[in-house]
Amino acid sequence: SQKFTVSFLCQGLKSPQESVVDMSPVESFRTPSKEELRELREQPTDPQAEQEIIDSIEEVYFSSDSFDMVQYELEKLPLDLNLLELEEYRDKLKRQQAAVSTTFREELERVTSLQTNLQLAAVICTNARRQLRSAKEGFTEASLGLLANQRRRQLLTGLLKSLRTIKTLQRTDVRLSEMLEEEDYPGAIQLCLECQKAASTFKHYNCISELNSKLQDTLEQIEEQLDVALSKTCKHFDVSHYTKVQLAYKLLGKTQTAMDQLHMHFTQAIHNTVFQVVLGYVELCAGNADTKFQKMQYKDLCTHITTDSYIPCLTDLCKALWEVMLSYHLTMQWHDEHYKEDEATPGADDSSAEGSDESTVGRSYVKKKLEHGLTRIWQDVQLKVKAYLLGTDVSNFKYDDFIVVLDVISRLIQVGEEFCGSKSEVLQESIKRQSVNYFKNYHRTRLEELRMFLENETWELCPVKYNFSIAQLHEFKFMGQCRSPSVSPSRQPESTEPVELFLFEQYLQGGNPFEMQIDNKEEETEDVLASNGYESDELEKSVYQDYDSDSDVPEELKQDYVDEQTGDAPVKSVSRETLRSQKRSDYNLNRANAPILTNTTLNVIRLVGKYMQMMNILKPIAFDVIHCVSQLFDYYLYAVYTFFGRNDMYESSGLGLISSRLRTTLSRIQESLIDVEAGGENAGPHASPEERKEKVPSPHLSQLVVLTASDTLYGLAERVVATESLVFLAEQFEFLQPHLDTMMPSAKKPFLQQFYSQTVSTASELRKPIYWIVAAKAIDYEQMLLLMAGVKWDIKEIMSQHNVYVDVLLKEFEKFNQRLGDVSKIVRIPLPVSNVLWEHCIRLANRTLVEGYANVKKCSNEGRALMQLDFQQFLMKLEKLTDLRPIPDKEFVETYIKAYYLTENDMEQFIKNHREYSMKQLTNLVNVCLGSHINKKARQKLLTAIDDIDRPKR
Repeated sequence: SQKFTVSFLCQGLKSPQESVVDMSPVESFRTPSKEELRELREQPTDPQAEQEIIDSIEEVYFSSDSFDMVQYELEKLPLDLNLLELEEYRDKLKRQQAAVSTTFREELERVTSLQTNLQLAAVICTNARRQLRSAKEGFTEASLGLLANQRRRQLLTGLLKSLRTIKTLQRTDVRLSEMLEEEDYPGAIQLCLECQKAASTFKHYNCISELNSKLQDTLEQIEEQLDVALSKTCKHFDVSHYTKVQLAYKLLGKTQTAMDQLHMHFTQAIHNTVFQVVLGYVELCAGNADTKFQKMQYKDLCTHITTDSYIPCLTDLCKALWEVMLSYHLTMQWHDEHYKEDEATPGADDSSAEGSDESTVGRSYVKKKLEHGLTRIWQDVQLKVKAYLLGTDVSNFKYDDFIVVLDVISRLIQVGEEFCGSKSEVLQESIKRQSVNYFKNYHRTRLEELRMFLENETWELCPVKYNFSIAQLHEFKFMGQCRSPSVSPSRQPESTEPVELFLFEQYLQGGNPFEMQIDNKEEETEDVLASNGYESDELEKSVYQDYDSDSDVPEELKQDYVDEQTGDAPVKSVSRETLRSQKRSDYNLNRANAPILTNTTLNVIRLVGKYMQMMNILKPIAFDVIHCVSQLFDYYLYAVYTFFGRNDMYESSGLGLISSRLRTTLSRIQESLIDVEAGGENAGPHASPEERKEKVPSPHLSQLVVLTASDTLYGLAERVVATESLVFLAEQFEFLQPHLDTMMPSAKKPFLQQFYSQTVSTASELRKPIYWIVAAKAIDYEQMLLLMAGVKWDIKEIMSQHNVYVDVLLKEFEKFNQRLGDVSKIVRIPLPVSNVLWEHCIRLANRTLVEGYANVKKCSNEGRALMQLDFQQFLMKLEKLTDLRPIPDKEFVETYIKAYYLTENDMEQFIKNHREYSMKQLTNLVNVCLGSHINKKARQKLLTAIDDIDRPKR
């Protein structure tokens, strides 16, 4: 039984040593039997499971190679054997044996594979060592001999070449001297550099050291002569001469140094040029005066220029500086052309990429240096001209002379802008300092003249053509010449004219932009004097002469005319009455669009044209000039308001006649421009003498202008001419805005925009206060209130006939309409003016109606119906007299009448929502309309609500 058990346990159980016969080659492994393979395949293949099986093997199995597992298992058997337990235990041992055998076999296969690879590597290394040993024995000894012979040959060849070069160097010394005598600098430098390069290689030879020293001295001598030749190009640029000089510097490899030297020469040329020009005029004017002017500083020398020689010297100074800047411009042009040629043929002058890179860096340096030099050269020019400008006081110059100075400086500024794109801040600031004082005095005189014109103005229509435009005035001809954007395309020069060239293009071949300045100015003055840009139409003039004197009409407005429709002169054989009738008929066709302006308006427009001419010439003071232009408009606006629009009844009218913007504008003008102390007004603290010097006294209306006559509608004709001339002036300013905007510096453009938005645009707003005075007096509103007070409103029956006060009011409007027609025969009344007049009259009438209704003590429902009947009758008749739609304040009256029907709660809401009614009018609604419908407490509540409301003025 025990033997059977042992054999049963050990069946299929083999040690790893017995499983492998030989461990050296793979082929020596015993091929497992089919039964063993089947058993192995049945074993778990999961690596984790296999590892767990291996871990479950007892450690004693791994203790030593002499371990007897059979004996160990037999000893472990119990005395009482169980077949099932034995089979389970046997299966466990088989699984452990299978797991160990599988792992052992895989590791053994890898070891065997590694052994095979190592044997193959050993064979390859052995073969390589054998072949290397054979190559070393066969190659080294033969090649060393060849290399030694080749090296000896090269040394001998180099020595022969050196000897030939030394022989050549000894012969080139004489040739180099000959080329220097012929002034062939590029050739001499090229030869010298080649020899110097060769000599530096053989400087260890005694025969070469002396030649090398001579070459260096010769090279330095050539550089000195090149520097002198380079300085000559600063005043008179010559292409061939400059090309040779630059080629020489390029051969020397000192192109960048040449640029540095060139800029130093330009700076010195500017100083020497201006000093010699000014010195010549100073010595010429000083005569035999024993003054050492040559030792003076340039700034001090400029103070000795006399008034008579100021303009000629300035012109010559600018001519000389132009020559210097033209030379610099041509220098840049030369480099640009050669830079493009070098880009078109890359690598033509350089034999390697490194040389090409150096050439590119050099060209880049020259380009940047020249571009930077533009600003530097122009800055030097500005400083020299600035010292000259500030050296003499030009405030006492004649106007024409001052214009010449401005023209010259303006041309110089233009040169600077084309030269380097500079805004010429230094030059502009200096000429601005000189011209601001001059212009302030000039402007002060013009303002005084404007005050005189306004105080003598009778505000009668100035006869001009129906198609009059300020572009026709000779003061604005310059706008067409400079092609301002404010000039219409029809007035622009034809496109067939040649395009104007830049100054540097125009005078590239010769001439000077400062040579013809005075002549051009004379020609321009002759053109202005010969032109007749403002002519009146004879038709219009004859019509105006029927009721107006032409004593105030300028002579240029009295010249003969040529009919613009036919081109024929007027026929003089026709009777006077027939001609006058024909003229009136023709005139009536055009007068509807004829502009309304006065002689003073025309003078202001002409003055604006002169100011703009100065501004066009002298852009540095453009802001100051535009500020003065704005003062002309401000003073004209303030005068019109003072003469025709100032009235203490505005605030009490509640009509909002003066907008906050217009009120602000008028206050600003009074504070900044009007000398209230000189005008006898008391508007605040006393101003200092300097502040008063900048101001003008307030103008006074001429005594010839009568504004109190009712038959003339309280001077309506004069008011229309004054107000509409201001509106026309504002329209011309709007027309000029694009041109002014182009002249205004960017930093100051907000001032111009504010001037237009806050002042120019308010011109038409003056219509309301000015025409309100006429409307307030043209109709007797007080009479209407008295008539309404006599009407009985607490009637018990609905009436079918309106009250008499309505007919009286309509009669007043008919009378007003008739007078308006009479005035329109004297002066054209534009539709906006007519609308404003009718609006004021109707608005005042409607408010008078509401005020009359608010005075009613007792009123019934039938009385309210009568009020509605009266108002509807008034509206129906009124709409036949005027085309104004909608009728102003119509809802104001209707809403007030309908408020009678409101309940207590609705009335409280009505009081809160309708603040346009006065406290008196609302109180009347509470007392009269609600009356007996509410108790005393409720009435007091509504009255308290009225008192608590803070009502803004309307």
